[in-house]
Amino acid sequence: MLQSQKIVAFIPTTDFKKARKFYEGVLGLRFISDDGFALVFDANGTMLRIAKVPNLNPAQFTILGWQVSKIEKMVAQLKAKGVKFENYGMKDQDADGVWSAPGGEAKVAWFKDPDGNVLSISQHS
Repeated sequence: MLQSQKIVAFIPTTDFKKARKFYEGVLGLRFISDDGFALVFDANGTMLRIAKVPNLNPAQFTILGWQVSKIEKMVAQLKAKGVKFENYGMKDQDADGVWSAPGGEAKVAWFKDPDGNVLSISQHS
């Protein structure tokens, strides 16, 4: 039933101005509109709605991530734009925050948006 339908992703924010600056200006997503309830972005063909909420207690786990082909290069590019990567003190997590899964088939790096939502980039072989 839904297997052939497009996914719409949602992220909460308490501040449209900060969220737009981050998702558009830092991450480079294309801004589509502001309908008063959410900022709408095009995330490579997926609609991302940054929804306004009055209060937010961010989840302590990843709520949105991107698959990338060269994670170290992407980390460097995001760091150059001011993104701070999280270091969780995990075995096999390097100084840049890139964690290598056992067996080396995946690498993940985590960062937060202005509201403290945990986002990630990952590389899968």
